[in-house]
Amino acid sequence: MDGTAESGNEDWGFFGRPLFDDPSARALSRVGVVDIGSNSVRLVIFDGAARSPAYFFNEKIMCALGAGLSETGRLSPDGRKRALAAIKRFQFLAKGMSLAPLTAVATAAVREASDGRDFCDEVERETGLRIYVINGQEEARLSAQGVLLGWPTAQGIVCDIGGSSMELAEVAQGRVGQRLTSPLGPLKLKDIKGGKKGLISHIRTTIENLHSQLPGNHGRLFLVGGSWRAIARLDMARRGYPLTVLHEYRMTPKSVMATVNWIAENDLDELRSRTGTSEARMSLVPEASLVLKQLIRTYKPRDIAVSSYGIREGMLYEQMPERLRRRDPLIEACRFAEVKDARMPGFGKALYSFILPLFKSAKPDRIRLIKAACLLHDVTWRAHPDYRAEVCFDNATRANLGGLRHRERVFLGLSLLHRYKNSRADSRFEPLFGLLDEKEIKDAEVLGKAMRFGAMFSVEAPTKMGELRYFPKKRLLELILKPKAQPLFGEVAEARFYSLASALESETKVRVSR
Repeated sequence: MDGTAESGNEDWGFFGRPLFDDPSARALSRVGVVDIGSNSVRLVIFDGAARSPAYFFNEKIMCALGAGLSETGRLSPDGRKRALAAIKRFQFLAKGMSLAPLTAVATAAVREASDGRDFCDEVERETGLRIYVINGQEEARLSAQGVLLGWPTAQGIVCDIGGSSMELAEVAQGRVGQRLTSPLGPLKLKDIKGGKKGLISHIRTTIENLHSQLPGNHGRLFLVGGSWRAIARLDMARRGYPLTVLHEYRMTPKSVMATVNWIAENDLDELRSRTGTSEARMSLVPEASLVLKQLIRTYKPRDIAVSSYGIREGMLYEQMPERLRRRDPLIEACRFAEVKDARMPGFGKALYSFILPLFKSAKPDRIRLIKAACLLHDVTWRAHPDYRAEVCFDNATRANLGGLRHRERVFLGLSLLHRYKNSRADSRFEPLFGLLDEKEIKDAEVLGKAMRFGAMFSVEAPTKMGELRYFPKKRLLELILKPKAQPLFGEVAEARFYSLASALESETKVRVSR
């Protein structure tokens, strides 16, 4: 990290000083978590900026431990074998990566099965890994904390569906409120008697009981769990949605109802092939669809948001100091990327200060995107120049970034595309531009061209070499050069300045300060 740009005395203002290199945050690097669910067993190893972690390693085995649990009261024998084999592999991988001891949690199937304790003992004997069996309330809390890791300002109800259970939890003001658990996991629902009519009746009665305990209009449902994500993927396919990033994907109640009906009317194998969903996961979609349909009818949410973060991320959130929890996950992740990959770490903040006069009327949500763009403006410099703009766009729209809605991803990507390229005409990303309105597209172009000029104008602190002033009513863009900086305003910098003015539809004025 550049010492001057990140000096301890410097005021980071709106965004606060970065914490990812703080010892309390670095202690969360390379944290490995094993999640033993009713349907899958997964190892996730986190790394990167703790507040917005990247997945250093992620492996899942669909063991179906909870298959037949309602009838037998025991874990699936085949599932036990597969789960134990997977956990043995995970332990070997962790040792090979020199990780701290893995943390393992088990949920509904293991806690409800008569041989659940025996399974945990077997795992500990065979692998040395101790499994923590959590109850439904704790499962709901950890899932909700996972949502808060991605959305610090989340407000609504988190609904986490596993193979054998479904949990609900309130989230608001960065805290988890009331929590409930229910036996509405699709694996367990397959054992309900009475055909489809009996199944629908059971689901309706159970959800109405949940609603009586957790009533009210909460506005938004946050969906956590593989079955929900499979339904969201199908919703994308039905709509022809151009950005296939599941995290923060938004659905309306009307769209979900249409997708549930569409699923019922189509062949599951065909849908599975179309969306790349595994056979084991797709087999649970019909039951999960009926649960989601009833949830919407009962809770009447304004919209539905999909979260890729859940129990595993909630366990990481559990270990975070409060001051880290309060941080913006997007900004922390972008800072980490800048330090790791930019040519001159720390320049992003200087660039932000230089171009900020162009955005005096911007609201806080837009300001954070401007900051994020400045931090990311140079992280793909190693890409071939002919493809740098495309790599920038891909990096923003598909990277593992928390706290970023889909249209914000596209805005960020488009601004970074224009950081390296004047025109977006004939771009292969054009279908994604449709997620923005015309003003947002124009604003992204202005931001990109402002970064393009600022980064070329000075390679150190542009604010020490000149000042941008923008007068929107007069349609005037002014550059005031410090006397010593006159040689910096060469032909290329001049061309980029005029390109920025063109995007602003403004006249220009360049003068030297006294």
